[in-house]
Amino acid sequence: MTFRPRLNKNTLVFGGVAAWGLLLISCVAVNRTMLAPPYIAGANLVGNKGCAECHSEVTDHFSSSTHAKVALAEGNVGSTGCEACHGAGSLHVKAGGTRSTIVNPGKSPEACFQCHLDKRGQFNLPNAHAVATGQMSCSECHDPHRGNAIKGTGASLHTQNESCTECHTAQKGPFIFKHNAMKEGCTSCHNPHGSVNQKMLNAPDSNLCLQCHATGSSPGQLFAGGRDHAGNPVNGSCWAAGCHEGIHGSNVSHALRY
Repeated sequence: MTFRPRLNKNTLVFGGVAAWGLLLISCVAVNRTMLAPPYIAGANLVGNKGCAECHSEVTDHFSSSTHAKVALAEGNVGSTGCEACHGAGSLHVKAGGTRSTIVNPGKSPEACFQCHLDKRGQFNLPNAHAVATGQMSCSECHDPHRGNAIKGTGASLHTQNESCTECHTAQKGPFIFKHNAMKEGCTSCHNPHGSVNQKMLNAPDSNLCLQCHATGSSPGQLFAGGRDHAGNPVNGSCWAAGCHEGIHGSNVSHALRY
C-alpha cells in the first residue's frame, strides 16, 4: 500500500513558513546584493584592484560605504563593487582612463535607477528635483563611495538638513524663531525625490501641519497651538493664508510670520 500524505491547512501553513525561513536564511547568508552591471559594449570585468590603481582616493574608503554591500556574481575576478555601478572596466583601463569608456552615474542617473526603481518614478512626478532631466545628479545629495549613502544618519556629523541647505540657503537661516520641524529634518515636510504636491510637500494642505500641531478637536472645533482653527482651512493652507508665511523660521514672530 502506498502512503500519501494528506494536505490540510496546518500542513500548508507550516510548509509556507518553512519556505520563507529558508529564503530569509539564504539572503542573510549571502549578505550582498547581486546585480548585472551597466552594459558597456566589448568591455570585461577587471575587479576592484584594477580600479584602485588610479582611484585609490575612492577605493581606500569604499569598504565603509553603503554600496560596498553591492557586488557582482563574478568570483573569478575578485571583488567587483566598483563595476556594479560603473560597468565593466577593461576598456577604461586599456584606454588609460578615458571617460567615454566607463559609466559615470554623476552624469546619468540610470546606473542608480537599476536598483532604485522607486526613485525613478518619484523623479518623474510633477514636482521633483531635476535629476531625470540631467540638471542634477544623485551624488549631489548622496555619497556612494564613503559612509552612509544617506547623509545625516547613523554616526554622521553631517546633518540631513545640511545636504538640502547647500542649495536652499534661504531656508537655512539663522532665525531668531526657528520652526521646530527643521530639527526633525527637511524630509518631515518634503519628499526630496518628488511629489504630486507643489514644493515637493508630503501633503498639499494644512493636514501637513496638523500632523504635528493638532492638539485636539471636537464637533465644529479644531485646536492647534492652543486656539481654535476650525475656520482657518477655508482661507487656504497654513503657509498661504497670511498667517504663517515664514514656514522655515522668522526673525520677528514666534508664530512664524514675516
